[in-house]
Amino acid sequence: MKKPSGILQITPESLESLMINRHSEIPSLFKDLRFIVIDEIHSLLRADRGLQTFCLIERLCRLAGCDPRRIGLSATIGDPEAAGRFLAAGSGRKTVIPRFDGGKEVWRLSMEHFYNSPPQADEGRALSVETPLLEEATDTAPKAADPGIGYIFEHTRGKKCLIFTNSREECEAVCQSLRQYCEANHEPDRFLIHHGNLSASYRESAEEDMKDDDSLMSVCATATLELGIDIGRLERAFQIDAPFTVSGFLQRMGRTGRRGDPAEMWFVMRESHPEARALLFDMIPWYLVQGIALVQLYIEERFVEPPRMDKLPYSLLYHQVMSTLASCGEMSPAELASRVLTLSAFRRISQDDLRALLLRLIAQDHIQRTENGGLIVGLAGERIVNDYKFLAVFKENVEYTVRAGSEQLGTIVKPPPVGDKIAIAGRVWVVEEVDHKRHEVYCSLVKGNIPAYFGDVPGDIHTRILERMKRVLAEDRSYPYLMRHAAARLEQARETFRKAEIGDKPLVNLGGNMWVLFPWLGSYAFLAMARFLKIRCAERLGLKGLNSSRPYYIQFTMRASEEEFYEILKDEASKAFDPMELVYPGEVPVFEKYDEFVPEELVRKGFGLGVLDTEGMKERILGWNPPR
Repeated sequence: MKKPSGILQITPESLESLMINRHSEIPSLFKDLRFIVIDEIHSLLRADRGLQTFCLIERLCRLAGCDPRRIGLSATIGDPEAAGRFLAAGSGRKTVIPRFDGGKEVWRLSMEHFYNSPPQADEGRALSVETPLLEEATDTAPKAADPGIGYIFEHTRGKKCLIFTNSREECEAVCQSLRQYCEANHEPDRFLIHHGNLSASYRESAEEDMKDDDSLMSVCATATLELGIDIGRLERAFQIDAPFTVSGFLQRMGRTGRRGDPAEMWFVMRESHPEARALLFDMIPWYLVQGIALVQLYIEERFVEPPRMDKLPYSLLYHQVMSTLASCGEMSPAELASRVLTLSAFRRISQDDLRALLLRLIAQDHIQRTENGGLIVGLAGERIVNDYKFLAVFKENVEYTVRAGSEQLGTIVKPPPVGDKIAIAGRVWVVEEVDHKRHEVYCSLVKGNIPAYFGDVPGDIHTRILERMKRVLAEDRSYPYLMRHAAARLEQARETFRKAEIGDKPLVNLGGNMWVLFPWLGSYAFLAMARFLKIRCAERLGLKGLNSSRPYYIQFTMRASEEEFYEILKDEASKAFDPMELVYPGEVPVFEKYDEFVPEELVRKGFGLGVLDTEGMKERILGWNPPR
């Protein structure tokens, strides 16, 4: 600290701590800072942690009076120009993007599908395409094993593997099943677990075991092992169901093949058999189709999700206001505004927005006014700032109790918005109310076999993925990585798609007054579409019973005809209306860590103008050309 030199390796959270606790030493420590290197920059492009990182870089450079060059590193950038703009924000510098031939990528990729009970999709069915030969199993799962989990069990013995799931709950369930299979076969346990809710010591123990190149253990994990934790040479990664993003798929697959061998991933897609009277949308294997779309988008176009530059990050604004006051001490409201609102992350936030936030924080005693009219951290604010958890802007996994009437169903994390679905206790439920203070979710049972995400919302799924899913169902081509069950299941789905003429029109009649809409939109444009139908169009359409499964389809009944549906939607989408109309009266959609301290009107504004993709929804509606 006395003679700073060399290289400092640091996380955003540790840099935040340094800015708060060693504020006066920042100029002497960093006055000669020449370069800032940001590894895995793609992981910061679409979340508040990335914006926090660049807020800290800008604050540090101003305080130290330095102007370092920024260097971003990533193997999974789809739009280098957009990432370059994100990297340069607030620096006043242009970005140089090196062009080089990375050579031909070689993957070992397979994708298999399993019904949760026999028969499998290819039984009694002659396939029209050839499929790869399955590698010989190195173990035998118990007879009563879940088919998909048993498949993983049989192809991990004698190898060092990662088994990725999309939620903590699923990770626990999968690891428990695999360990039970070991016990049933009287074999030593060969499975570990790693996710964010485990204690640090438990995670570190799993990491140490995996660093041993001679280890033949496999780890069940969530996104916590996507990034650069060193876990040695891995032979294979399994992915249960489709991840939400191309970036996540590439990062997970990239954990293997790091020492001369090709990257290798086996997808395992699972679903229950559709019921005898299943509706049209239950006949589509959404996870399988989504997985194919993710792979094809990257193979064909090198598409990876671009940065999100249009957010209104009020939760982060709270965090940086409190951090700035904690590090700098008393300052006038004008000086605080000049330090915070000039950060590039807050370019869409107005003086009026900041004023509303400061008044709320003063009322909550997070901030106090001094006799001189200055602002300092208040007593309630000190308790938050002094907690080590303040350094991170990402939300910890907080468990919510799920209730249906008087019955307690279990717990989940990250509850979805009202109207979305969750799967728990072996059934699917629609969320009716979320109480963020008591951490409770109230829901009611939904009939049928509806795709739902357990313990996590469907994530930030890009519109390009949904559009490619439509093409997967519409085209006749085969994919060389599909195994036998998966190829048969895709053939079935394509038959359903063609017979229902889903490719020709987004609206399909299910019989009588019941309809289903396939918008082929990403998460936030889809969310805007569902609300647009309810709020702007329901009365004119005679629409009732709207039931959506984000981001795949919207089911409802209506009195209007098919032709009137398109006319009314185009008419309403053509009108100038405030996107805030799509936020329900009284709704306060808390998503980010510090939203609970932000004025309700700003939380609503952040959701309506920074989360809902109203323009993407309008563009899709106005582009529809239904057959007549």
